[in-house]
Amino acid sequence: MTSSSETGDVTGTRDKDYNLIWYVEACLNNALRLEQYVQDAERDGDDEVADLFRKAQADSRKGAELGKQLLRSRLSGD
Repeated sequence: MTSSSETGDVTGTRDKDYNLIWYVEACLNNALRLEQYVQDAERDGDDEVADLFRKAQADSRKGAELGKQLLRSRLSGD
């Protein structure tokens, strides 16, 4: 957040929950972006770079899943 005093009063969402939502969204966007990078590398015949991007994409998906699980449990009050 840009303001150190924002605690959810402006957004209606507590900072830590907002940050978790942002993290999940960033991971998912990254996975989508990396798909294009994989295709670009494959088109250029560079399997080494394509593999790197696939691994990064898998990490982004994993981060999104972990974030979603945590967010789900936090928002359901568990």
